[in-house]
Amino acid sequence: LDSKDSSYGRTPLSWATGSGHEAVVKLLLATNRVDPDSKDSSYGQTPLSWAAENGCKEVVKLLLTIDRVDPDSKDSEYGRTPLSWAAGSGHEAVVKLLLATDGVDPDSKDSSYGQTPLSWAARYGDEAVVKMLLTTDRVDPNSKANNGLTPL
Repeated sequence: LDSKDSSYGRTPLSWATGSGHEAVVKLLLATNRVDPDSKDSSYGQTPLSWAAENGCKEVVKLLLTIDRVDPDSKDSEYGRTPLSWAAGSGHEAVVKLLLATDGVDPDSKDSSYGQTPLSWAARYGDEAVVKMLLTTDRVDPNSKANNGLTPL
């Protein structure tokens, strides 16, 4: 149940979470034979990261109830967190869930570009997500990316 495919190194749980198949995710988790925080071997993303990137709110909510899931895990390809992926993809409901979760750093910079979730949301023009991130007192709107640019 926890074997990884040969193409991307993703488990069945990783594929199900990234596709928003909540019922399948529940079935897999109920077996207690899957690692809910397993990173794939191509990008190093966790099931939570895939669900967040694809806007799968109910799956994100479910995964956040599991103690073994790191809500701020960085992928190995870009160093982005689930919040960074959700913000950059414009998934307002997922961003809201993650911001309300202990252990999530809303100002975390990725390792590839030095961009924060606010940077990614601003880059793709998602006004609602930008506003949401700016309302937290833990985001620096003047934080500079590796290229010297700020989110705003």
